[in-house]
Amino acid sequence: MSYQVLARKWRPKQFSELVGQSHVVKVLSNSLNEDRVHHAFLFTGTRGVGKTTIARILAKSLNCLEGVSAEPCGECEHCVAIDEGRFVDLLEIDAASRTKVDDTREILDNVQYAPARGRYKVYLIDEVHMLSTHSFNALLKTLEEPPDHVKFVLATTDPQKIPVTILSRCLQFNLRRLTPQEIGEQMERILAAESVQADAEAIALLARAADGSMRDGLSLLDQALAGGGRLEEAAVRDMLGSVERLHVHDLLAALARADGAAAMEVIAEVFAQARDLSVLLLDLAEALHRVALIQQLPDYRDDSRSDWDALVELAGHFDPEDVQLFYQIAITGRRDLVLAPSERSGCEMTILRMLAFQPGQAEPSAGVEAGGGARAGGGARAGGAAASPAPRSVAAPTPATERSNMPAQARSEVREPVRSAASGQVERRLTPENWHQVLGALKVNGSVRTVAGLLVVREVDLPAVSFNAAADDMMLITDRFRSALANALEAWLGSSVRLTISAAENTQLATPARIEQTEAERVQTEAEAAIEQDPVVRRLCERFDAEILRESIRPTDTRSH
Repeated sequence: MSYQVLARKWRPKQFSELVGQSHVVKVLSNSLNEDRVHHAFLFTGTRGVGKTTIARILAKSLNCLEGVSAEPCGECEHCVAIDEGRFVDLLEIDAASRTKVDDTREILDNVQYAPARGRYKVYLIDEVHMLSTHSFNALLKTLEEPPDHVKFVLATTDPQKIPVTILSRCLQFNLRRLTPQEIGEQMERILAAESVQADAEAIALLARAADGSMRDGLSLLDQALAGGGRLEEAAVRDMLGSVERLHVHDLLAALARADGAAAMEVIAEVFAQARDLSVLLLDLAEALHRVALIQQLPDYRDDSRSDWDALVELAGHFDPEDVQLFYQIAITGRRDLVLAPSERSGCEMTILRMLAFQPGQAEPSAGVEAGGGARAGGGARAGGAAASPAPRSVAAPTPATERSNMPAQARSEVREPVRSAASGQVERRLTPENWHQVLGALKVNGSVRTVAGLLVVREVDLPAVSFNAAADDMMLITDRFRSALANALEAWLGSSVRLTISAAENTQLATPARIEQTEAERVQTEAEAAIEQDPVVRRLCERFDAEILRESIRPTDTRSH
C-alpha cells in the first residue's frame, strides 16, 4: 500500500477526535442527538483547522445506517464510503474552480431528486466565497426552500465576501485557530502511535511553525520525519530555518548593554548559517512581548517555554518604555525588509535604530573605517579599509567645535545661535531646519527621543510649536510623550511651550530619523566605493579572480586607531 501522509492518515473520523473546536462540536452534537438539524451550515476559519473534516463527520452522522446521531459507527457501508470519499450522496464541490452560474445551476438542478443510497443528500461547497454573484443568486433560491432530504455545508476562509442573504440562511460556526500547545499535544499522540521518539523542543518548534493550522503542522511533521530516526531539535531548526533562542537571548543582552558590536556579531552568525533574518526580527519581537508581559504582570508565567528563566532575568535589564519602543522598531523593521538593499542590511539597520536611541548614549563617531572581504574562486579572502565621515545620530548634540567635521549640506542646515549684544548670552532657537540638531541636545530618554525623531517641525510661534507626523506613526504619540517632549523643549528654550502634533498626508517627511538613515546609507556607499578602489583589494580581485563581498563591508570608528 502506498504511503499515506499524516494529515490524511490521522484525519478525525469522529467529533470526539477533533482538536480545539469544542464549541462547534457541542452545538452540532446536541442538534444531531435531538434530531433538530438545520438545512444549511457555514463553517469559517483559516486553512487546516477542520472545516471540511467537520462537514464529512456531519455527513456520516446524518447517513450512518445505525441512525442519525453525533457518534456514527464508522464501520457501516455508508460511513466507510464517506471516509474513503466515494459516497454518492456526499457531493463535494470546489467553488474556486466552478464559479460560473452554469456550473452552479447544473449542480442545483439535481437537488430535487432523492438521495441514491443515503438518508440525506449533503452538498459540501468548499471556498464558497469564490462563487460569482449569479451563482450566489442561484444558490440563494435553493437555500430559501430546500427539500427535506438535502443539507448544505458551506466552508470558507473569507466569510466577508459572502452575501448577507446567504449568511442569514445558514447556521454560522467560526472555527478558531489552534494554539501551539494543542497542535503539539496532537503531534505527541501521533508520534507515540507511530513509535517515533522526539525532542520536546522539536515538537514545540513544529507546533509554532504551524501557525494555528493542524494540517500545516502535520505536513511539517511529515517533512521532519522524512530524515528517519529520532525527531531532533537541531534537525527541525535546520529544516524550518529557525533562529536559535540563544541568538535571540544574545541579541537582547546586547541591546540591554547597548553593545552594537555584539549585536552585529549575532546577526552575522545568523546570516552565516543561512537563517531567515526576518525570522530573527520576528522572534526578537516575540521575546520582547514576553519581556513586557513579565514586567507588567507579576503573576504571569509560561512554563511551556524552556527559556523562561532567561527571559525573566533579561526583563530586569530593560526599561519598560524601551521594551515598547524596541518591539515597535522590530515589527516595523521586519515589515520594511523588502525595501532594504539587502535583508542583512535591513536587519542591521533595525537593530542599529534601537541602539541609536538608547538613553544616555555617548556621542557618535567622527569617522568610519570600513572592512571588506573579497572571495576568490579557491576560497581566498582579502581585506581592505576605507575612511569616510560618520552619520550623526539623532540622539547626539552637535557642538560648534565639531561642525567642521560635518558634511557641507548638514552644516548649512545648522543655524548659529543668536547672541544678544547687551547680555552676550546665547539665544536658543527652534526652526524647522534645525529640529534634528535641537533634538540631539534635548534631555529625554531613549523612547521619547526615538518617537520625536519621527516628527518634523511645521511652525514655531512661541509658545505654540506645531509638529507633523506620518499617519502610521500617530499611534505612538501618547499624552505621556507629549508631556515629556514639551517639558524638554521648555527646559532647552527657556520658555513655555504648547505642542500641537497632527498627521501629515506626506509619508516621506524629512524627519531626524530619515536624515540619519540617509546619512548612514551615504556612509555605507562611500565605504563600499573605498573598498572597490583600494589597490590591494583590486590586485587580489585581478590575481585570484576574487569577488568583493559587499555585505561584509561595515563602517566603523576610526578615532581609536
